[in-house]
Amino acid sequence: MLLRVSILVLAFMVPVVLGSKSEAANKFVFTAIPDQDESALRKRFDKVAKYLSATLSKEVEYVPVKSYAAAVTAFRNNQVQLAWFGGLSGVRARMLVKGSTAIAQGKADPFFETYFIANASTGLTLSKDFPKKIAGKTFTFGSKGSTSGRLMPEYHIRKAFGKTPQQVFSRVGFSGNHSRTVALVQSGAYEVGATNFKVWKKGLKNGTIDPKKIRVIWKTPGYPDYNWSIRGDVDKAFGKGFSDKVQAALLSMNDPDLLNSFPRAGFIPAKNSDYAPIKETAKELGLID
Repeated sequence: MLLRVSILVLAFMVPVVLGSKSEAANKFVFTAIPDQDESALRKRFDKVAKYLSATLSKEVEYVPVKSYAAAVTAFRNNQVQLAWFGGLSGVRARMLVKGSTAIAQGKADPFFETYFIANASTGLTLSKDFPKKIAGKTFTFGSKGSTSGRLMPEYHIRKAFGKTPQQVFSRVGFSGNHSRTVALVQSGAYEVGATNFKVWKKGLKNGTIDPKKIRVIWKTPGYPDYNWSIRGDVDKAFGKGFSDKVQAALLSMNDPDLLNSFPRAGFIPAKNSDYAPIKETAKELGLID
């Protein structure tokens, strides 16, 4: 009798399980590199998910990840079909998924900057030339996979000194994200660091940065960075022209509250070739093959 009941229970469970899988397969999922603290990202991208759901007339979900590498892996494994990447993570992800393309970027993203920042105790001040007096001090990058927090600052450090960061500084760290980099340098845990200029400006605006404790000492020349990238097989999975619909939705995003959370003034079209300089720089530093 017990066996018969168990079989009946399983029989009724099967359609439910299959239904759940079907619903999951029909859901459009995206993620973003964790360049700031998780609560700020969740607040921003849950809004984006709601906007895309309404615009695309399809269920859209944002799923957070713990690292830049995890964002790339999720994209490669088709756990997400769209991602808000940095320049380097976007290049890596698109290399792993045939036909994937960058479809949108912020208006400022073709001319992105990294700010080298220093604790006030160092006595370092803003300079037009690369600040070679940072040699011998403690230095923190952001994430190991970050364009603005690792790739470009390391490129300029190597260019200025002809040495690796480990040879230039007394101690080198990786904070994990830009907000954390600012906090570590402001507290004095590290004397110098490199951060995303957007995060810096947002910190000044919301009061988390104290100009008496921390300051910008150098700004890099502009380079292409953040982008929305989409998998090459979304049209097959969600219908012909779906990729174009997603791009159109991103380009038409005009809610000031939503845009300010990035922060971006709006989005413009992007293409893979826009990030060729990032790919070449990463190859030069041995960060990609």
